[in-house]
Amino acid sequence: MAYALQQLINGISLGMIYGLIAVGYTMVYGIIGMINFAHGDIFMVGAFVALISILLLIAGGVMDGPAALLLVLAISMAFTALYGWTVERIAYRPLRGSFRLAPLISAIGMSIVLQNFVQLSQGARVKPLEPQLVGGFEVMREGDFVVQLSTMQILIVLTTLVVLAVFTWLVTKTPLGRAMRACEQDRKMAGLLGINTDRTISLTFVIGASLAAVAGTLYLLRYGVIDFYVGFLAGVKAFTAAVLGGIGSLPGAVLGGLLIGLIETFWSAYFSVQYKDVAAFSILALTLIFLPTGLLGRQEVEKV
Repeated sequence: MAYALQQLINGISLGMIYGLIAVGYTMVYGIIGMINFAHGDIFMVGAFVALISILLLIAGGVMDGPAALLLVLAISMAFTALYGWTVERIAYRPLRGSFRLAPLISAIGMSIVLQNFVQLSQGARVKPLEPQLVGGFEVMREGDFVVQLSTMQILIVLTTLVVLAVFTWLVTKTPLGRAMRACEQDRKMAGLLGINTDRTISLTFVIGASLAAVAGTLYLLRYGVIDFYVGFLAGVKAFTAAVLGGIGSLPGAVLGGLLIGLIETFWSAYFSVQYKDVAAFSILALTLIFLPTGLLGRQEVEKV
């Protein structure tokens, strides 16, 4: 019982990180109907920017307390938002009127470019980081086994819930959110009604990249090790989470992330860890067979 509870806690914290990345996929798909396959590498760039920021603050003797972590998060979000804006301008905007496969191929190319850029600039070796946020709570004890809820896990859950609440408010209550929803329904008509669709799409990429930076920073602080390839697998898992929850649905993205995190964690705990990815993708396949739109997705209405 205690061991299962510990895995539940671990799975929720991992799933929240996947959910944050998945929200970025959902946003871009909702606006332009395309999958940004460079999004996982944006997450990786955010983690590296956070690592460099932490090391610089440690060298300067100012890496101490929550204020320093907030500064690291702000720096990571700023740099990663710039990368997101660049990806949209280079890989998507010139091909927006082209056939649907062209932006997909371009996004995969941007993913490879970002991977190799980080590999050349930071090296191919794994980058470790000592724990920056320690402590936690003892949830229960069963014999010699102690169930721990770390401060970092609490921070991950709270951050994800706050970000989801803020973004839901942004989409439903602000002029930018109304512009996003208008572009989602009919981009050409939104432009005719005076909405700057190019700016709306660029801001969507910027916000999605900022969310990926939050996920990258939390991942770095939680697991303390990253490399230039970490974004590929995390991106695939987050894309799976977005599809599983119902791509286009913000709550669905977080729900899908939670399910992927829990499946991966429990499979690693009770079965062979080598097959944890197979388990997650098998659940996705079964879901799409019986629920093609995902758990919380809505049926597409084709305009005629």
